[in-house]
Parts: sequence; structure tokens; C-alpha cells
Amino acid sequence: MQKLSSIFVFYKSLFLWSFLVNIFIVIYNPHLISAILTKLFLTAVVWFIITNTKRKKVIVFKNLGISMLSLFSILFVIDAILTSAFVLIMKEFV
Repeated sequence: MQKLSSIFVFYKSLFLWSFLVNIFIVIYNPHLISAILTKLFLTAVVWFIITNTKRKKVIVFKNLGISMLSLFSILFVIDAILTSAFVLIMKEFV
């Protein structure tokens, strides 16, 4: 449970950017598959940036027993669920 709560704390710092990307996706291309693929690409970019520049933030997760792959995989799953819900809801109203 502590691992999952620490992952949510890490995702909280990325939530605003993720929501802005969701809005951009809904405006320009509101298809679910392209939204998920875009989020996968952006998750890979964030992983690359964080592993190369912010090693101190990542050490906390390694101390909890969370590998980089599992951290970003879980972040992608959380983000994909939120993106799917957002895109499907917006497709009904737009």
C-alpha cells in the first residue's frame, strides 16, 4: 500500500501536464487509440528525462523496492485510464 501511495504522490506532480495534454488531444484528435499512443510516447519521454536528470527523485522509489520500469508502467496505466475516461466523456459532449 505504501508503494502505491508513493506512486500516486509522484503522479500528482505530473497530473497538471497530463490534463493539459488530454485537453489538447480532445481538441485536435479525439480518438481513443491515438490518445493512448500519445500518452505512451509522452511517458517514454518523461522516463528518459527523469532518468537522465533527476536521479535523487528516483532513489526514493528504489529504496521502496519499486523499479523504474514498474514505476513508469504503473504511471502509464493510471494515465491511460484517466485519459480513456476523459476522452470518452468528451466525445459524448463535443
